[in-house]
Amino acid sequence: MRRWLIGVAAVIAIAAPARAGTHITFVTDWKAQAEHGGFYEALAEGLYKKAGLDVAIMEGGPSVNVPAILAGGAADFGIGSNGFIPLNMVREGVRVKAVMAVFQKDPQVLITHPRKDVTSLAAMKGKPIMIADASRVAFWPWLKAKYGFSDTQIRKYTFDLAPFLIDPSAIQEGYLTSEPYTIAHEGHVRAQVFLLADNGYPGYANMVLVPEKWIRSNPEAVEAFVRATSAGWKDYVFGDPRPANALIKRDNPEMSDGLIADAIARMRSYGLVASGDAARMGIGAMTEARWQTFFQTMASEGLYPKTLAYRDAYELRFVRAGGLAMAPASK
Repeated sequence: MRRWLIGVAAVIAIAAPARAGTHITFVTDWKAQAEHGGFYEALAEGLYKKAGLDVAIMEGGPSVNVPAILAGGAADFGIGSNGFIPLNMVREGVRVKAVMAVFQKDPQVLITHPRKDVTSLAAMKGKPIMIADASRVAFWPWLKAKYGFSDTQIRKYTFDLAPFLIDPSAIQEGYLTSEPYTIAHEGHVRAQVFLLADNGYPGYANMVLVPEKWIRSNPEAVEAFVRATSAGWKDYVFGDPRPANALIKRDNPEMSDGLIADAIARMRSYGLVASGDAARMGIGAMTEARWQTFFQTMASEGLYPKTLAYRDAYELRFVRAGGLAMAPASK
């Protein structure tokens, strides 16, 4: 039997009221998809409006650079896909902070065909792996440090699934809520999926980024956005996602019902939204300990100077204040 720990109404009531009609343009990191579902749900259900906010979602895409858009003021808030985004902004002197983390687990995966010789990440050592250029300075150094991978294994991933589908020995990177479904339904391959986060890869994902000037000048609006977004994600993943899905398909007509349903199911089954810190603090939670672990792990691999003021990458007050939505829990 399942129960709701905190209802939507309670979440919104706890948040400090924003100034009436505060407008926020929120830019996403890709075309509308299930990974943005909670934001669309909060918009569709009027949760932002109830919190005193006038929110407009700006759809991202392959040519959309969220950090540059926020730095230039073309949008107010935005999505940080992973922990590297806010840390890179600190390194570049851009005054933007992560204020909540929707995904407690980074959805980054490695994918193989069904094969008996690869049943773990460790078993991939020495084997060719297709990764994108950006991944060389993201999860790849962690794989090298933990499992002894080497750069000689790297093959270029161009986001074309054809090389993987035609080669039974292929291994490639992917996103838990995207490539496995496409591989199964277009390539008719029931792939093996290895979630890096379930093997110790640290860091949050799908974070809300807010410029420091907003945090200083209108913290009530930031808090209201965090609370309403948390409630939206609870409803999307554990309630009725149809209001958000209608808006997602409006913005991105190429999005299929099947992919959306599969993504939501994986968010639930893998605990992307409700595990980790969110299990005890609510959806969107972040902690100093998790951020410290992520930074120290990446700094030890040379991705950042160990003297970087990494704490400037995040602001915890909005998730510490209480009132984040809790996912359903079993009795």
